[in-house]
Amino acid sequence: MQEDSQDQYNPQAVEAQAQQYWAEHDSFRATEDPDREKFYCLSMLPYPSGHLHMGHVRNYSIGDAISRYHRMLGKNVLQPMGWDAFGLPAENAAMQNKVPPAKWTYGNIDYMREQLQRLGYAYDWTRELATCHQDYYRWEQWFFLRLFEKGLVYKKEAEVNWDPVDQTVLANEQVVDGKGWRSGAPVERRSIPQWFFKITAYAQELLDELLEMDGWPEKVRTMQTNWIGRSEGVNLDFTVADEDDPELRTLSVYTTRPDTLLGVTYVAVAAQHPLAEKAAIDNPELAAFIEEQNKMKVAEADMATMEKLGMDTGLKAIHPITQEQVPIYTANFVLMSYGSGAVMAVPGHDQRDWEFASKYGIDIKQVIEPISPDHECDLEKAAFVEKGRLVNSGQFDGLQYEEAFNAIADFLGEQGKGERRVNYRLRDWGVSRQRYWGAPIPMINCDHCGSVPVPESDLPVLLPEDVAIDESGSPLPRMKEFTDVKCPICGSDAKRETDTFDTFMESSWYYARYTSRDQDKAMLDERANYWLPVDQYIGGIEHAILHLLYARFYHKLMRDEGLVDSDEPFTNLLTQGMVLKDGAKMSKSKGNTIDPMSFIDTYGADTVRMFTLFASAPDQSLDWTDSGVEGSFRFLKRLWKTINSHQPVPCSDFDSSTLNDEQKKLRLKTHQTLQKVADDYERRKMFNTAIAAVMELLNAVTKFAESAASETDQQVIQEALEYSVLMLAPVVPHFCHAAWQHLGHDEAVINASWPAVDKSALQEDTALIVLQVNGKLRSKLEVPKDIQQSELEAMALADDAVQRFAAEGTVRKVIVVPGRLVNIVVN
Repeated sequence: MQEDSQDQYNPQAVEAQAQQYWAEHDSFRATEDPDREKFYCLSMLPYPSGHLHMGHVRNYSIGDAISRYHRMLGKNVLQPMGWDAFGLPAENAAMQNKVPPAKWTYGNIDYMREQLQRLGYAYDWTRELATCHQDYYRWEQWFFLRLFEKGLVYKKEAEVNWDPVDQTVLANEQVVDGKGWRSGAPVERRSIPQWFFKITAYAQELLDELLEMDGWPEKVRTMQTNWIGRSEGVNLDFTVADEDDPELRTLSVYTTRPDTLLGVTYVAVAAQHPLAEKAAIDNPELAAFIEEQNKMKVAEADMATMEKLGMDTGLKAIHPITQEQVPIYTANFVLMSYGSGAVMAVPGHDQRDWEFASKYGIDIKQVIEPISPDHECDLEKAAFVEKGRLVNSGQFDGLQYEEAFNAIADFLGEQGKGERRVNYRLRDWGVSRQRYWGAPIPMINCDHCGSVPVPESDLPVLLPEDVAIDESGSPLPRMKEFTDVKCPICGSDAKRETDTFDTFMESSWYYARYTSRDQDKAMLDERANYWLPVDQYIGGIEHAILHLLYARFYHKLMRDEGLVDSDEPFTNLLTQGMVLKDGAKMSKSKGNTIDPMSFIDTYGADTVRMFTLFASAPDQSLDWTDSGVEGSFRFLKRLWKTINSHQPVPCSDFDSSTLNDEQKKLRLKTHQTLQKVADDYERRKMFNTAIAAVMELLNAVTKFAESAASETDQQVIQEALEYSVLMLAPVVPHFCHAAWQHLGHDEAVINASWPAVDKSALQEDTALIVLQVNGKLRSKLEVPKDIQQSELEAMALADDAVQRFAAEGTVRKVIVVPGRLVNIVVN
């Protein structure tokens, strides 16, 4: 350190020196070693948008601190990095910049890799992967074909949002007021063939294992539990009156509240339901309503808040128990893609049904009465949604919820009108997208043989990369050299599938491919079982459901294929909070984004890393402040100066009996800090409090050094500084690389072990006693631990601050809590 400057901290020089050492010594390359405990630490891979943002820096700084800490514990650590490289943004950028998506993407990867390397993260770059590369997606295609053979992949018609101008499918988020977000054209609801993974076959296992995943935040587990949405209910049949078509005569619905069945006053079907479409043939008004609904996006998330709209189809449904006829409405709150596309409506006991019935003048019938005196049923004001006792329900009157559930379910079963069923809110995963920049789906469509798998010997199906993208949608259907093939079964002319995989496919198994990155003969090899599951996964809470659920599902698919032997992909999960600026989420539209590189150029990577870890607990939002960055920089400069001004001395075991009180105090502080920081890093993941604790230790060192004179004083300081450097090494590794050398060590700090707490140093001869007057803190006393109570009372009463606050009254009582406080009661 002294070669750079005696006093000035030069982060650029320090960081270049450390990174050169790591590169020359291949410090972060991970190899399998069955004799060592492994630790696989992974941060969610970034999309190569072109530039790192502060959210990236925070995420990866957390992961790097965890990785480096566990390395110091002696574990065999793997921390890889790669690129989630397919996706729509590359197509949009290609149109704007007149450059193929592949060229744009690979250029961004090169630039962002340099940015990550500037930050000094301990990545094993030999395992780097990009999901858009054929070496990666060929195995995705191979696995798809294995699942197709098993019947876990299928093709069916599914509704999508179709932009007739852009000739492409839009996500619900891309439909604004019923129009395409870019073209402005009215969006159509179309039914097109889509490929699906049968995730519902694993719904119960996905749900059950959440109970055992103690290393995941409770919030994430709850979100996944709700998304899977297991429910127990009854599937029951209404008969459509005067319907001749046998396929339309039975209208099946699912309910979790069969106890309310006698309160049904209408049935609602989706606008796309065959019954509604048939009824609309001779009803222009109904046809217009259905057409209008077909143009609207209907996301499940919008259901609760949107205006409930509907129309009477003129059809009647016959109640399975009473045989009474109730009207069939088409309603915008019923989704064709969910369940059977029909629901029974009980407006007396469901608020949504109540609002709809109130709007359209449909009967509202009470069939449940309150049991609890705290509940009130007033159907003039709202539905009564609590469970209770059945009324107006004929033979079932007087039954409470569970009895009624069973009795009605049994009755429907005996009549052949229904059966008990476990349902899941979770739906099968649609994996096909009508986009260009994605992995081709390895299927061939033949007029004679249907959908036929591409022969394994023909994999990978390569995505053409030298293409021009315009606003007419994916170019693949227009590329005969891509589409025109022979059927592998009958040899007839056929067409290659032009849909590409949903990008969630790539991000659902990348963590496993890192373990076998250089394997070109298989998707994974035996190294996967050495490293998996991932010990620590880090990413944003916004991925709590889709990405994390799909990755869990994919892992089970790989397990059942014999590729891995673990049940879950991620043992521990940390969801970091957002980075804010002036209290608002950073975004280009708000003009409040921060370029990490400008701060790295000014203050160094370690300062930026330290600020992102110090400014907030990792799972909380972090509000960016320039002054906070400057504060981190000042601390590093101060520590730099303290270490430079200290002459290194050998630091051996201490004999506590030979130390004076001040030396014991500093050693106590040093080892208390070490104990706390270890807990903060490993159990609590609270890097902010760990850094704060080291800052406090530096204050104690500075104060002690003012009067330090003896060789033992220097040894105690040496220990405190060494431990400070070791404790900060996971956070500011470049700084600590240089500091460790100055403290007299020949080996690099990257190879140093985490220090052990000296329990003898934690033995305190004194206690800090709080002094209160009438329960309010007035002073503190440091006293011998074995002080007699009478002597402690006397010292407390003699304290200047206590005397000042007790002077105007009479001491009535002195309360002593041994080792903690003295409270003097005065009136």
